[in-house]
Amino acid sequence: MSHTVMVTGADGFIGSHLTELLLSEGYNVRALAQYNSFNNWGWLEQVSSPRLEVVCGDVRDPDYCRHITRGMDTVMHLAALIAIPYSYVAPDSYVDTNIKGTLNMLQAARDLGVERILVTSTSEVYGTALYVPIDEKHPRQPQSPYSATKIGADALAKSFYNAFELPVTIVRPFNTYGPRQSARAIIPTVITQIANGADEIMVGDLNPTRDFNFVRDTARGFLAIARAGGVEGRDLNIATGKEVTMEETLRTIASLMGREVKWTVDPQRLRPSKSEVRRLLGDASELRRLTGWQPKYTLEEGLKATIEWFTDKENLKMYKSNIYNQ
Repeated sequence: MSHTVMVTGADGFIGSHLTELLLSEGYNVRALAQYNSFNNWGWLEQVSSPRLEVVCGDVRDPDYCRHITRGMDTVMHLAALIAIPYSYVAPDSYVDTNIKGTLNMLQAARDLGVERILVTSTSEVYGTALYVPIDEKHPRQPQSPYSATKIGADALAKSFYNAFELPVTIVRPFNTYGPRQSARAIIPTVITQIANGADEIMVGDLNPTRDFNFVRDTARGFLAIARAGGVEGRDLNIATGKEVTMEETLRTIASLMGREVKWTVDPQRLRPSKSEVRRLLGDASELRRLTGWQPKYTLEEGLKATIEWFTDKENLKMYKSNIYNQ
């Protein structure tokens, strides 16, 4: 992989960890944070390096996408709207950011001749597992407006490979968790509620299973794909190959935090029945074959590191644990 990399969505959860990893590996990084009048760089506020250039803008603007892509060897496109509940009430913004934004980055990469572009997908495109483990050939099932827009973005990326030979790879992480994750996700919302002293924890459906990736392993997966040969035109799962129910996960968190707590289902945290993804268990054998990637963290190790970060007072005060965040 060349030494000049752009990361869109670098101010977000996975993007900030990926930016840190790239910098630690000696790459020069141009990191895109979403433009705002506060000049706030999101989680990049915690990242510092002389090889880091932070730019602020929006992938919904095609001219801006071309502007920031100029001079880049590799592009890692992570910018997206990702909250599933918010996609129920604001689907148009998901089309603009996830589909049009991806199109803008693909066009820029094609026009400016980048050596490689990685487009970030999600295990949500598979919907509830029709068979397990879920490999890359599993049917796509748009069970939420969010997943529908990611299916559309993936299809655009694949079309640019087929029609224009753009060196694009679709990276599909399963359920990533860890420090800096949004409070809309189940692991942070449980940790922050317990850390703030709640005895009754508000949750959604505890029956679905997930294949949880610790964020540093997810970032390592991106880097492994970017460095590998023979991955152009492919979509590749990043998954542990292990599934765990939400309830088991929450019990593990409570045990690691040394607390006995009661769960209460909060109706506003439940997805519509046909929209809930009941089971996710990923197959990352193609990724292993092509790159040698393996997860380094067990779920318990990852949860310990996540709990340690969230229970730091400076980090905890950034989260509103008593308010449900879509």
